[in-house]
Amino acid sequence: MSIARNGACRYKIASIPGDGIGIEVVEQTIKVLRAIEAVFNSFTLDIDTLDWSSKRYLEKGEYIPADGWQRLKASDAILFGAVGSPEVPDDVSLWNLILPLRKKLNQYINLRPIRILPGLSSPLKNCANGDLDWVIVRENSEGEYAGQGGTTHDDTPNTIANEVAVFTRVGIERTMRFAFEVARERPRRKLTMVTKSNAQRYGMVLWDKIFYEVAKEYPDVETDKMLVDAMAVRMVLKPNTLDTIVATNLHGDILSDLAAALAGSIGVASSSSLDPTRQNPSLFEPIHGSAPDIAGLGIANPVGTFWSAAEMLRWLGECAAADLLLRAIETVTANGAKTKDLGGMYNLAQVTEAVIVEVKRSFDAGKKIKSRV
Repeated sequence: MSIARNGACRYKIASIPGDGIGIEVVEQTIKVLRAIEAVFNSFTLDIDTLDWSSKRYLEKGEYIPADGWQRLKASDAILFGAVGSPEVPDDVSLWNLILPLRKKLNQYINLRPIRILPGLSSPLKNCANGDLDWVIVRENSEGEYAGQGGTTHDDTPNTIANEVAVFTRVGIERTMRFAFEVARERPRRKLTMVTKSNAQRYGMVLWDKIFYEVAKEYPDVETDKMLVDAMAVRMVLKPNTLDTIVATNLHGDILSDLAAALAGSIGVASSSSLDPTRQNPSLFEPIHGSAPDIAGLGIANPVGTFWSAAEMLRWLGECAAADLLLRAIETVTANGAKTKDLGGMYNLAQVTEAVIVEVKRSFDAGKKIKSRV
């Protein structure tokens, strides 16, 4: 961040649209961010668009160019679309773009707010909006996604593949502390820890042990423990008993996608990959994929990316702007401006325009109230 002559904060944003609908939703999100920037006039966003895509990989054999890390290090935050192409195996795209970003930029926390937005409904019977309001704290650098293991005797009847789940005291403890801090700031002050220590007797036992050690430092936070399979059942049958949830990389990945579906649609869910030390830029993205089957049709749901942009603004310290954008999203969905995946008739551009109009209307309404006071 830098300060302009007029006193406005100037943030450098790296934009990585990626593949498929990621390109479309990021393009529309930047339009919304420009509208937010214009009404506030107290900060500017210098957006550097990086063409790190599967198309680039097919042409040049790489997603991230040699100078890529230097460009990212100079950024305050990263806005990401999606990665994935039918022409590139999923493990190649994942391990050559999104996972290296998380690892090299020390983004060891993945934060996923989950709630039912106004105008949306849960597939769960009798689940009201207030019954499902969660924050999932997912460890983002270890576990089964650490990249440890290998394959021997490949392409033979004796092929052996090992996937090593890595759990360290440092990695677990910093995740637990972050989760407790999140829970402490929530009205219910309740944290549920997800584990599988009945079957995974080493890494998960350490996970449990450190959770209870850290819990002693947070006596004001209520805690409970769930095995991951039982947790999936509880999320479906008793969503109102949950608030803040902490889970490993793999478990958090799976459960947060389930949570998004239970909240109405994976298309509206946001995520943040954070470096809590703030020594590196954090990354903000919707949790949906690149959806190549609908790419270019203009019908993709941009709400998850809009919400991610709001979380990015909050991380940058622009909380009023973040709140305004979230209110605009909620007003628009409540009024029925929804894409087809949510049962609406709006296309991508129309939802974007509706949010921009609401941003301007809400900001002007707020100014009038302040002037009367």
